This record gives sequence, structure tokens and C-alpha cells, in this order.
Amino acid sequence: MEKYRIKVNGTTYEVEVELLSEAAAAVKTETVPSAAPAGDGRAVSAPMPGTILSVDVTVGQKVKKGDVLFILEAMKMENEISAPADGTVTSLSVKKGDAVTSGALLCTIA
Repeated sequence: MEKYRIKVNGTTYEVEVELLSEAAAAVKTETVPSAAPAGDGRAVSAPMPGTILSVDVTVGQKVKKGDVLFILEAMKMENEISAPADGTVTSLSVKKGDAVTSGALLCTIA
């Protein structure tokens, strides 16, 4: 176990990291499925950490600026994540029930 001090956005955290053997590390390898490869266009990111309650769009769907794309629950409040511009959804990076961090990619609109 090795101990590290990490600073994120001005806050310092101490973490312990355990080195796993390659065999043990391979067991926990996980691939996150996506509806499509990362698309070209404008990224829509989570404004805060939370849980995706609903995904209201699909890949290939045309959207208008202001259309609700996702409902994100954060601190017991439901927040609408809206399209920043007109376009077509070229990729989705989350599904209902996913926990996301602030700045996490939700989808791409071209």
C-alpha cells in the first residue's frame, strides 16, 4: 500500500493505493457500453455530480436548443439538462441510473 496526497480544485486528499498483480487487475476490467462511438460535435457535460434519473433522447434524434436531454438528481433535487444548441445527438455516454461526476460527458450534439 502506498500513500499519496492529491490536490483537486484546491482541496487536498490523502489516498492509499494498492498495487495488484496483473492477474487480479484483469479480473476487475470493465468496459462501459455506449450506444455509439463518441460523436463529433458539441459535448454536453454534467454540471454537478449526481444520478441520471432519465435519458430523454436517443442517438440520431434531432433536438432544439432548450430541449430536455436528461434529468439529473443531485442533493434530492431533479435538474433538467437541456440542449445547448440545435443539432442531432451523435453519442450517448450515460444510461438511466448511472452516477456521474461534475464535468462527466453525457452526450454529444452535432
